[in-house]
Amino acid sequence: MPAVVLASASPRRRELLALGGVEFTVRPGAATETPLPHETPEALARRLSREKAIAARQSGGEAERAVVLGADTIVVLEGDVIGKPRDAAHAVELLQRLRGRTHRVLTALTVLDPAGGVATDLVESAVPMRDYSDAEIAAYVATGDPLDKAGAYAIQHPRFQPVDLPRFTGCVANVMGLPVCAALRLLTPHGVAATLAHPPGDCQAYDRAACPIAPKFFVNGSSG
Repeated sequence: MPAVVLASASPRRRELLALGGVEFTVRPGAATETPLPHETPEALARRLSREKAIAARQSGGEAERAVVLGADTIVVLEGDVIGKPRDAAHAVELLQRLRGRTHRVLTALTVLDPAGGVATDLVESAVPMRDYSDAEIAAYVATGDPLDKAGAYAIQHPRFQPVDLPRFTGCVANVMGLPVCAALRLLTPHGVAATLAHPPGDCQAYDRAACPIAPKFFVNGSSG
């Protein structure tokens, strides 16, 4: 069985990939996240996932001979890419902009195999936000949680709960940064063993059943 390297420092991506039953090591890969001229959000996400995977591969060691998985998640509102907030004030601004509106979350995945093959996939979810109050925003920003997250929020945050979940029909794991089913679809052709089998993409909308990932993070109001 080939070694697998996750080219991400995200604790949430590590948890999600582990839920799929994949054994892996972590070797973060860096990429410059500034969009290129005329680059679409979809192209940006794909490029960054690929660059992160390549950076991890080039770091040497086990990554040179492993199956490397890179991922990048971006938030898009009316065509504008909304990245991570610069500071607390910017986080407040972003959350106010997203409030009560539906935006897109794009996660691109790239797999590099030991023979030099490259495969990329993109998963998109439409995310409706609650009409949360300014006081809720202030309390959430004060926790520091939004400062390292695209769009300045976490869908799984147990108290803020920014997403209008009754209206959300997409993939929770995608919004969290790693659509597990899509990742497994890319990894399994390379001999990677996994225990979770489920259609890729927006799992809940696809089979009208509860997503197997969501309960891990919403049991008794906990983020898992």
